[in-house]
Amino acid sequence: MQQDGLILELQNGNHKAFERIYQLYSESVYGIIYSILKDEKIAEEILQDVFMKIWDNASSYNSDKGRFFTWILNIARNASIDHIRSKSHKNSQKNLTADNFVNILESNSNFSAKADAIGIKKYIDILKPVCKKLIDLLFFKGFTQKDAAEELDMPLGTVKTRNRACINKLREMLAE
Repeated sequence: MQQDGLILELQNGNHKAFERIYQLYSESVYGIIYSILKDEKIAEEILQDVFMKIWDNASSYNSDKGRFFTWILNIARNASIDHIRSKSHKNSQKNLTADNFVNILESNSNFSAKADAIGIKKYIDILKPVCKKLIDLLFFKGFTQKDAAEELDMPLGTVKTRNRACINKLREMLAE
């Protein structure tokens, strides 16, 4: 079954189509979630939540607004960031050991592997360094635009403008 037919079947509530979509996308979606959360158990829980959201909100997907995979990744990214911002996550981070900080510092430099995990590394490599940094902070590390502005020591408006320009450039490259 072609992807468009599979999506239509999902939107019509077909459980087999949902199972097939899970088979096709769960590994990539897990990779994105894990790259943000750095915790296998929580990433697995969020993965299940993401696919429940896909099932519950399948009718809201519109191919005119973007690719299905992008829609799924946005759900996964938002669920991961929501978890990071949750009170339970913040409380669990209060008593981290020094080993955890080493892991966090080491994983923050792993942007290339994260981009490669979702198949856009070759496109991101072409972007200007500021775009690479912005995409890493905003999409892979879960920073808000305000946090990214502070991290990069630039005005919030500049971060928003550059982010928009970088994403538009990436869209142009992906459309080619």
